[in-house]
Amino acid sequence: MQFGVFSVSDITRDPVSGYTPSEAERIEAVVRIAQKADEVGFDVFAIGEHHNPPFFSSSPTTLLSYIVATTKNLIVSTATTLITTNDPVRIAEEYAMLQHLSKGRMDLMMGRGNTGPVYPWFGQDIRQALPLALENYNLLHRLWREDVVDWEGRFRTPLQGFTSVPRPLDDVPPFVWHGSIRTPEIAEQAAYYGDGFFANNIFWPKEHFMRLIELYRQRFAHYGHGTEKEAIVGLGGQAYVARRSQDAVDEFRPYFNEA
Repeated sequence: MQFGVFSVSDITRDPVSGYTPSEAERIEAVVRIAQKADEVGFDVFAIGEHHNPPFFSSSPTTLLSYIVATTKNLIVSTATTLITTNDPVRIAEEYAMLQHLSKGRMDLMMGRGNTGPVYPWFGQDIRQALPLALENYNLLHRLWREDVVDWEGRFRTPLQGFTSVPRPLDDVPPFVWHGSIRTPEIAEQAAYYGDGFFANNIFWPKEHFMRLIELYRQRFAHYGHGTEKEAIVGLGGQAYVARRSQDAVDEFRPYFNEA
């Protein structure tokens, strides 16, 4: 089991002091959080991808590369990479490069995001979000496993004799999570490929996520990747951490009361 910290890269007003940090302050702060996570023994730090205010993380690979260079043991990941509006060829190239730079200390989480306007900004139709996610990941999966790819689909120009560079480190593709808060097809996709399924259970009732996770576990076993108990599940939540539990309660209480 791994424990980690992730941020959606939001820039919000401090509910106690009333101060709203600048982009520069938040970027510096999130780097310090990642470095502290490494120092105290967390396993993973992840950052989301957004292209609109009030968020700052439009370039996760740049940020994660810096964090990798300033930490020792931390696995870096995304939470999430937009599989719908990013070209899967660029995802293959950029995250293989991050895998090399990190000496393998990285994961990748795929998702569709929660911002509707991002689709037309990158030339896509939100009504095609699910088929985009399925097709784009199918291509990404092949790009990391086949040295030469011939491919044709609905949403991007065909590829003929294409080789994605750099190749995955030691010919082992990065580990991939499929993040979803609502869609059974994404749980099915994660199970089909034997990838991880991340249920970010901070929005809806737990019963909804229990159904998605049960579906993923059953299909993971169905496709022969292992038993249902061996299926790889991630969960999101909210916590405040301090050296002593009472310190955590005392320090966070004013923020809880104002939230």
